[in-house]
Amino acid sequence: MRLGYRTRQNLWALVFLAPALVLFGLIVVFPFAWAAWISLNDWGFFRLPSFIGLGNYVRLWHDPLFWKSLRVTFTWTAGVVPAILVISLPLALALNAGWLRLRGLFRAVYFAPVVTSIVAASFVWRWLFDPGMGVVNWILGSLGLGKPGWLADPEWALAAVMVVGVWKQVGQAMVLFLAGLQTIPEHYVEAARIDGAGRWQVFRHITLPLLNPTLLFVVVILVINAFRVFTIPYVMSTGGLQMRTPGGPLDSTRVFVLHIYDIGFKQFDLGYASANAFVLMALIIVVTMLQMKLIQRPFEY
Repeated sequence: MRLGYRTRQNLWALVFLAPALVLFGLIVVFPFAWAAWISLNDWGFFRLPSFIGLGNYVRLWHDPLFWKSLRVTFTWTAGVVPAILVISLPLALALNAGWLRLRGLFRAVYFAPVVTSIVAASFVWRWLFDPGMGVVNWILGSLGLGKPGWLADPEWALAAVMVVGVWKQVGQAMVLFLAGLQTIPEHYVEAARIDGAGRWQVFRHITLPLLNPTLLFVVVILVINAFRVFTIPYVMSTGGLQMRTPGGPLDSTRVFVLHIYDIGFKQFDLGYASANAFVLMALIIVVTMLQMKLIQRPFEY
């Protein structure tokens, strides 16, 4: 029997898609389902799993460290994301200006932290914020200002770590904004200037509305990165590189992923760690949907 042309197309599509579907199932679906099953069990590294239903989720509701890490994560997000936006957008506007010389050099300089090893950079920043021998306190002392304890002080540790988070991501946001600015048709800006609009009016009524898709993308990426931050607090916090509980001092830098790491790989409570991970996933989904609802605006060229 001779198969029709459409039938042959469907068979060839199935032949090529089948391995991809199998691979997707092995890499995505199976680990997700397995992690969901683990979250419903009391399972430690040295004991067999015991099904407890939603017991781990009830437990985290009454866990003060869960709420502490959640509060630290939201503080990180509320501090780092706006700071990156405030710094990166003006930088992109300046680097997109036609009057600026050596724009390629400036772009490379500002983007350098993005491609720098975050572990190595965190070690350098840890030395810079050292209360006794650090350059930051040396500069503050030279100016006659106070010398905070930074990473050794629960009131200053998170602020010091957040500085590194901003430094690391400004270049990435700047490049994305720069790409968005270069897609805006120049004749819109020229028409507004002919009509007498100033720089602020051009930015507010033309550049910013047409930059909205890029702004939404950048904000969503930055918030997701903020919720899953791990390396910087782990390397810089007291206890992170030693065989002690990371996120010190006094859990002041215990972000949510660090909290999950401590439960899963330090305490070996795999079931409870998986439950916390699913809560993190749910938070990221909900916050991302809220951002898309609040920030996204219709636009047209």
